[in-house]
Amino acid sequence: MPVSDDVSKSASDPCSAAQPETAGWHAETKLVHAGTLRSPFGETAEALFLTQGFTYGSAAECEERFAGTGGFVYSRHSNPTVAMFEARMAALEGAEAARATASGMAAVTAALVGQVKAGDHIVAARALYGSASWVISDLLSRFGVTATLVDGRDLDQWRAAVRPETRVFYLESPSNPTLEVVDIAAVAEIAHAAGATLVVDNVFATALWQSPLTLGADCVVYSTTKHVDGQGRCMGGIVLGSEQFIQDNVHMLLRQTGPCLSPFNAWVMLKSLETFSLRVERQTATAARVADALAGHRNLVRLVYPGRADHPQADVVRKQMRAGSTLVALEIAGGKAGAFRFLDALKLIKISNNLGDAKSLVTHPATTTHERLTAEQRATLGIGDGLIRFSAGLEHADDLVGDLLQALERV
Repeated sequence: MPVSDDVSKSASDPCSAAQPETAGWHAETKLVHAGTLRSPFGETAEALFLTQGFTYGSAAECEERFAGTGGFVYSRHSNPTVAMFEARMAALEGAEAARATASGMAAVTAALVGQVKAGDHIVAARALYGSASWVISDLLSRFGVTATLVDGRDLDQWRAAVRPETRVFYLESPSNPTLEVVDIAAVAEIAHAAGATLVVDNVFATALWQSPLTLGADCVVYSTTKHVDGQGRCMGGIVLGSEQFIQDNVHMLLRQTGPCLSPFNAWVMLKSLETFSLRVERQTATAARVADALAGHRNLVRLVYPGRADHPQADVVRKQMRAGSTLVALEIAGGKAGAFRFLDALKLIKISNNLGDAKSLVTHPATTTHERLTAEQRATLGIGDGLIRFSAGLEHADDLVGDLLQALERV
């Protein structure tokens, strides 16, 4: 069962019900049923086990639990509701195991920190979320882990960056916020030839449209704050991979350091997963509609969407993605001033640094998610002062297109 090893197999555990076979199910079915653990009450909705600890029938049973024979001992380690969420996400991703975390950045940090020690080396695509870039370039360097950032689209740069001490490759695809797409299978091959692992942040594609593990990645991370919750309520993250990868690199780190997911947040996300495919399909279709409606507008310097034929890596998109993203990158004419006029003219779409929400959102990366980078660094990444990241929500596409077009006219 692809959940925490604290899940009990004993009849004394109220959540020991046998798991249904999920291998032959479609994604939509897994999103409703996978990983469900029912108590003796036979509840329809997954139970919320809002508890810190657990009790034992005897001192001997307590000893056995702590010896690792199965069963829950403390919600920092594992929890029945969190275990259900992990199992359902693992079934969706096609992973053997998963560990949930308190946030997406906790997942990213755990996936990286758990694999390296002083003297090791990481190679990462330079097009990264600002916090991920900080962990790789700033935090890990304090502990003797070096990093080389490369243009993720250039396979020769990945090869050239390899050192004898290289242990991990890391990338986002599509990237935040410019929607660059990296050839995951090709990078995985380079990583494995070097004796390294590949970790992929798959948030912008979602598990519905891209399967990094199938493409050769060793680990996939998500901020489940985004499309998984998808309604602006709860923070969360998850690390997925083989049972061996999780046990060797992630399990003990999370157990001992404590960035655990709240059972309440796990319960909210379990219920959200039931509508995940419906929401992401609708948001993707809307993002594609927006991209087509805005392409070529006189007040746009650039528009990037992975579902369009004019995407710079359209051939890679066709090879590894089943559909485009819920995000569109728009570069507004007039730099920061033009971008701010555009943002302030929007009437329906909200300004926020979040994404993957039921509400359509826009953000200005140069002054928010990537503000800590220098102007030169942002320019190298293609994050101009006029760049806007649009995240499609569940509103009617016509209303969103109308709002975006009227705001563009105000630039």
